[in-house]
Amino acid sequence: MAMLAMMRLMAMRRRRRRRRRIHARNGPIASVAARKGSPGEQDANPRGGKTTIYSGPNLPEDILHRIHSLLPLRDAARAACVSHAFLNSWRCRPNLYFSMEALGLKGILYGNDQIARGFTRNVDQILKKHPGTGLKTFGLAMNDCSTVKSCHIDSWLQFALTSGTEELNLAFASSGMAPMYNFPCSLLSGDSGNSIRCLRLSFCAFRLTARLCLRNLKRLHLYWVNITGDELGCLLCNSFALEQLELIYCMEIICLKIPRLLLRLSYLKVFSLASLQVIESEAPNLSSFVFANFNHRHIQLSLGEALQVKKLDMSCSCAIYYAREDLPTMVPNLETLCIDSHYETVNTAMVPSKLRHLKYLDIRLPGPKPEYRPDYDYFSLVSFLDASPSLETFILRIHVPEVHVEHGLFSGDPSHLLQMPGHHHDNLKRVTIAGFYPAKSLLELACYVLQCTTSLECLTLGTSYCSCWRHDSDPGKCFLLAIRTYFKGKVPSTARLDVQGPCSGVVVDFRRQGTITVFKGESLDGLSSVP
Repeated sequence: MAMLAMMRLMAMRRRRRRRRRIHARNGPIASVAARKGSPGEQDANPRGGKTTIYSGPNLPEDILHRIHSLLPLRDAARAACVSHAFLNSWRCRPNLYFSMEALGLKGILYGNDQIARGFTRNVDQILKKHPGTGLKTFGLAMNDCSTVKSCHIDSWLQFALTSGTEELNLAFASSGMAPMYNFPCSLLSGDSGNSIRCLRLSFCAFRLTARLCLRNLKRLHLYWVNITGDELGCLLCNSFALEQLELIYCMEIICLKIPRLLLRLSYLKVFSLASLQVIESEAPNLSSFVFANFNHRHIQLSLGEALQVKKLDMSCSCAIYYAREDLPTMVPNLETLCIDSHYETVNTAMVPSKLRHLKYLDIRLPGPKPEYRPDYDYFSLVSFLDASPSLETFILRIHVPEVHVEHGLFSGDPSHLLQMPGHHHDNLKRVTIAGFYPAKSLLELACYVLQCTTSLECLTLGTSYCSCWRHDSDPGKCFLLAIRTYFKGKVPSTARLDVQGPCSGVVVDFRRQGTITVFKGESLDGLSSVP
């Protein structure tokens, strides 16, 4: 939209310049239209010629600058070449983000030295013509420019910081796991870093050589940055306005401590590979925590008095076990919980602790693995339902190798399915099991939901693992047959059961991803297709 508006403005300006040239050739024009109060009517000149003058809309300069600032870097430069108004805006452009693509160099320059020279030359030329006033965002994406000299990068950063930029986005090249650029922390010392509100660093080393006080820093994102826990602690202790903190694969951090003085910190995201052992947060107003541990070793987690934590997303080994055992006491007021378990070694236990405020639960499970728990009991997840009296939405996502699906199908008598009479859930409305296949414990879990949930509106079963879409498949192994057998007559009158995927028989696009639905507990023999 901004590009379209800019093109219209440029066209109107070209028409006005053309009219001015006609005016110069024909001499002074007596403005009859001004006397009539109708601009755009015919004006007469002393030579008897007639012309039409239309000034067009005169937009304020700040609106023109706003339109120009929304354009990509290359389009903004092109617009500045044909418009004086946009030329002035270009010289004071508030957003400068340099990359090979933005500078039009991708696919043109080849070889590390040629790329480095071309990138450096273009950035230098632009910054020399920019006075530095009004700069809000400055970014460098140098993933393809590994040989640019550090002295040039330092000078560009110094320009950005002395210009009072508020957002700094820097992504550097790396050699394997080792960063190739040391961020000059001295540039942030004194008052130079006071304007920074958002700092994003990728693939660099951040070594504190002086005490920094980033008093206005609100968002700090570090991705593959070499920084120790002590160095990060010194930075955080002087960042009183911090609201968001993201630490992605910062390999040198062993113990992460979030100080209590970060009163505004509400969002914390930590991804770890191998080194991290301890996470201790004392931030009193933390409300959202995202945690992923891709190491088999368990990380000691402490969130202090985490009474404000409402949303938690955790991904690690045995995540379901730890969530059920630890979270009720660690985050008692949790409302949204997303669990991504890499594998489970034990079934989920029935424990008395409660998640009384939990309303949304999303569990991702890779399915049975012979090396860990080949016979994981999905029915044990009832422990979460029992612990969450306020739960409204429950989603279970299962990824199962096809070989386990073939050998895990249950064909016994429906009366052999385990039941838990006496349990009732009055708030649970929506339940989805993606990757459903008729394993005994999954059938038991689905039956439990249908029979013990008085508030249920919809149970959705995704049958993506069913082989009925194949031409050579056995119709007798279609999951829909098991669904008809084990759920017939168990759908409450106020609920419906949806079956998605190949079993629906409804073709959408190039795959079978349609839905068949049971309304108000009607017999499954009366399934109706809903595209």
